[in-house]
Amino acid sequence: MHSRLSPALLLSLALSLLPLQASALASIRDQEIAECRPGEIATWGDGRDRPAVAAKLVFVYEHRGAPAWISELLVMQLLERAVQAWAPCGVPAVVLRGVMTPALMAAEPGHIQVLWDEAAARGSFALANLTQRQLAISPAGFALLKQRNPRHPFQETLQMVISHEMGHLYGLMAHSRRCVDVTSYYHNGRGETCYARDRSQLKSVTEYRSMLPTACDLQRCRAANGKNGKAGP
Repeated sequence: MHSRLSPALLLSLALSLLPLQASALASIRDQEIAECRPGEIATWGDGRDRPAVAAKLVFVYEHRGAPAWISELLVMQLLERAVQAWAPCGVPAVVLRGVMTPALMAAEPGHIQVLWDEAAARGSFALANLTQRQLAISPAGFALLKQRNPRHPFQETLQMVISHEMGHLYGLMAHSRRCVDVTSYYHNGRGETCYARDRSQLKSVTEYRSMLPTACDLQRCRAANGKNGKAGP
């Protein structure tokens, strides 16, 4: 004789499975961050990857001009975290506090100035300039973010844009077409969108793009710097 489950028990079982289902779906993004499957590397074709701006990178951070609620300690921590995350690329890098004068920039070809500069950021949250060896962050951009979305953890956005712009300085000139990559952007403004293993997951989090380099970002970086085989288109 088969026993029947009561409606209440069925509902209880269904509800108990929801966290497992949510965890399984959420882990798709985690898997994309952690692994780079064959054929997944693709870019928007908006640049050609090249070696890093120097054999060793020294990011020199100047806190002057930062919004009052963003501490120097926090930015240093985010810079160091990004450098550590890019380390598997094989290009050594360190983070220092300081002010880069034109004379120092000329004398130290591996030094990169990290600063808050609205003009240099050119309307973006942050912008890397390889010619000037500069990573500029926008004070106005983060002020606007706080004003429009005060509950959003700004430090996550700051971490992401730092990691993204560092990627250009490590030599990743083209933007990734893989949504989760920190070097990606979601669409090209002409109706074409980025790639995800499960597009239904794109709205599962506020920012699908990783805050730090993914396995595919690092594979491209190693290839650009001659640390291993070819990365792909």
